[in-house]
Amino acid sequence: MRITVFGSTGGVGQELVRQGTEAGHEVTIVVRDPERLPEGLAGAAFHDVVRLDDPAAVRAAVAGRDAVLSGLGSRGRKANGVAERLTGLVLAAMEAEGVRRLLVVSATPVGPEAAGDPLVDRLARRAVGAVLKELYADLARMEEALARSATDWTSVRPPKLTDGPRTGAYRTVISGTPRSARSISRADVAHAMLALIDDPAAVKQGVGVAY
Repeated sequence: MRITVFGSTGGVGQELVRQGTEAGHEVTIVVRDPERLPEGLAGAAFHDVVRLDDPAAVRAAVAGRDAVLSGLGSRGRKANGVAERLTGLVLAAMEAEGVRRLLVVSATPVGPEAAGDPLVDRLARRAVGAVLKELYADLARMEEALARSATDWTSVRPPKLTDGPRTGAYRTVISGTPRSARSISRADVAHAMLALIDDPAAVKQGVGVAY
């Protein structure tokens, strides 16, 4: 499969590149700053590296791809519209090239509360949502842009991200949120995104993922 990964310098993006390559996919990387790529990814011969600020190159990077995966988002608490704006660039390129399948990283608070969530989890979610209100508002606007687009999108919504290993032992809920969704590793988020590429039930849906 030919895939393009946006946001490859981030934790989820790096895992998408590694795991996608391990699975035998042909991977193209699109980044804001190539110098932020880890040496193992920057120097590898199995992919092309494209700058996000080159619209023509971005269009070429998505043309003819089977799927586009994005780990784009803010690097801190100040969102500054990063997810909405950069995902808009991805959508424009995909729509111009007629490429359909898109999977992006969002966050648990953007989705619905889990049915039967314990009070402690509901209170914790609201507290985190208040602290990171700007980030989640940016992600919500990004998801609104996805819904307006012509793409076959999937928004993967994890809770707190960790640097733990890939386990494959996580829960997914299409159009919902796993009960007591508290954490998941970046490696497992990437694993879930790659697994969802060919899942028709996940098309035009948010998917909650968590341990």
